[in-house]
Amino acid sequence: MPNPLFFLLLLAVAAAATAAAGEGGATRKDPCAGRRIHIRRLPPRFNAHLLRHCDAGFPLADPSTPATSSPPCESLVNHGLGPRPHSSSRSWYRTDTRLLEVFFHRRVAERGCLVADPALADAVYLPYYAGLDSLPYVLDPALLDSSAQHGAELAEFLARDRPQILARRHGHDHFLVLAGSAWDYSQPVRAAAAAAAEARLWGTTSLLRLPALGNLTFLTLESRAWPWQEHAIPHPTSFHPASLPRLRAWLARARRARRPALMLFSGGVSRPSRPNIRGSILAECANRTDACVVVDCSGGRCSHDPIRYMRPMLHSRFCLQPPGDTPTRRSTFDAILAGCVPVFFEDAAARRQYGWHLPPERYDEFSVYIPKESVVFGGVKIAETLAVVGEGEVRRMRERALEMAPRVLYRRHGSTAELSETAKDAVDLAVDGALRRIRRRVRALDDGEPERIYSLEDDAVES
Repeated sequence: MPNPLFFLLLLAVAAAATAAAGEGGATRKDPCAGRRIHIRRLPPRFNAHLLRHCDAGFPLADPSTPATSSPPCESLVNHGLGPRPHSSSRSWYRTDTRLLEVFFHRRVAERGCLVADPALADAVYLPYYAGLDSLPYVLDPALLDSSAQHGAELAEFLARDRPQILARRHGHDHFLVLAGSAWDYSQPVRAAAAAAAEARLWGTTSLLRLPALGNLTFLTLESRAWPWQEHAIPHPTSFHPASLPRLRAWLARARRARRPALMLFSGGVSRPSRPNIRGSILAECANRTDACVVVDCSGGRCSHDPIRYMRPMLHSRFCLQPPGDTPTRRSTFDAILAGCVPVFFEDAAARRQYGWHLPPERYDEFSVYIPKESVVFGGVKIAETLAVVGEGEVRRMRERALEMAPRVLYRRHGSTAELSETAKDAVDLAVDGALRRIRRRVRALDDGEPERIYSLEDDAVES
């Protein structure tokens, strides 16, 4: 009669083999499934050549304020992060926002899951420095009425050179970065006769209106209200850590900072000609110097000098974020890094913009919202509103803001594996979001329901 222990041993061996097979299957799971990116090789005129004549081709520095600006070509060092503010700096740079396209390109090039064959790619990244390419159209009066041509040369190249790459999914699997507000690149494309009769709006082009590029996903610093074509990603700050200890050291400094000032406004201080929220803030700060700190950033004083505004932010509990020419501000992300609780005055300033990086449902955890109408026309005093927020609640909001900080910073290229594996930064989340959006579009095409492509459904998570 067979020994029962023998059967138990066989069962144990079989179970172990099954478990090992399961583990092997998990190990064999493709880590790049749905994440393969092909970086399209573009002629240098679409990227590298735009940087060759930085001293004359585009003014990255304001020559009228040499004390507060970096020389234009100097802004290109460190793959677009700019020069360090001083020799001892290790994580801070004088970063020009307009060079986002350059250092984003550098970061995508060092990602895993890159493929040389576009037919194997889930997404195609176009390293086109669109914002830099627009500067001649918006700065040269002779080209102002030709700005509808911005991007037309790229469209022609994509249609002519290996057209099957673009045609495979009609461009829905392509994405690129645009260092600016989508509003500045969405002027209607008009016929020549109309253009001759009516001058174009200064400072804008029609890049986002070109039919040939209409299916591409644009990652912009500010999106419009119908985000099927573009999605907003954070404004670059000057903080670009390369290692986890440097990130943690900065966050620890922000946590332990003494904050004697109730609130701070950092921005231009010119008084508007008509009532608006910025004017109301300046008027209140002028009357409440005991509670409000103003950092004058007029004339580009802050763009290339992070110490000028980061130190005051570290000493303030709340940082006011009124809209300017457009709703969003770089100062919002500086404040989050400093642990200075952002105070918003309209939803378009952030909550409706950066869903991939700052979950909309969590804004009440790390920010304060005061409707601008109640301040400008309703007599609400900002300082009085903020003063009643308990110290414990302020600490909790500050902690939540600092928890969000790694999500909105752009870490330095070539950073340590420890940092990149511990926390996803603005580039990681932007690429992940673009891949999710592309997967949704491709599924809609495969299902024969192209109308789903243009829906406004939330793409912060997979459906």
